[in-house]
Amino acid sequence: MYAFDIERPTTLAEAVKHMAASEENQALGGGQTLIPTLKQRLASPEKLISLTGIDEIRGICEDDAGRICIGAATTHSEVAAGTSAFPALAALAGNIGDPAVRNRGTIGGSLANNDPSACYPAAALGSGATIVTDKREIAADDYFEGMFATALDEGEIITEVKFPVPQKAAYMKFEQPASRFALVGVFVAKYGDGVRVAVTGASEEGVFRWSEAEAALASDFSAGALDGLSLPGEGMISDLHGSGDYRAHLVGVMTKRAVTAAG
Repeated sequence: MYAFDIERPTTLAEAVKHMAASEENQALGGGQTLIPTLKQRLASPEKLISLTGIDEIRGICEDDAGRICIGAATTHSEVAAGTSAFPALAALAGNIGDPAVRNRGTIGGSLANNDPSACYPAAALGSGATIVTDKREIAADDYFEGMFATALDEGEIITEVKFPVPQKAAYMKFEQPASRFALVGVFVAKYGDGVRVAVTGASEEGVFRWSEAEAALASDFSAGALDGLSLPGEGMISDLHGSGDYRAHLVGVMTKRAVTAAG
């Protein structure tokens, strides 16, 4: 691990100031991705800006529009315990990693990193969530830009995530047993104006919406509505855990299971 300094601001304004001081400075959430990256010498920031001591970006509440609003520094275990109004999101958060990961990792850190096999990107995209930063609000459809890529500008900090609560929803994950990351995870959410289906863990381009499944489920929200639908293996992740064709098949299986669980 390379040598670095660390700042522990207690306000968002302080954190923004530290981040603006140098392009080499990097925000630190729960550290569940960044710290292993530093240990492997794959990153060498001059200074880490810890966000976990900023109370204004922690906690869970409901806004006037009925959306569940989660501070970016809120841990996975806190999301699991505090989002009973959105059971699918609570269940997703409660099944991330192991207890150590859930008690340190944060929703903002996960979304900022946008790991192609992470669970929260599927929840955010599948719910049509809004990612709030220190500068603006970004719709989930505009936020995710590919594997480990997002719409965040250099130094921009996620402060909150706003989730519209669906009529029905469920998340199903076929997990890699060692890491508990998703080999394939599918988040399905039914709203009054349609259905959203978001897939993580499968594509080389990161999290994506399966529009054909959305159209089929909008007219018939049942697993049977997905019969005959499939995705090509081309463009899917292929590694020692499974081929692209295998992951494409799993997308269909997990989507049907999610619809059944939601119904």
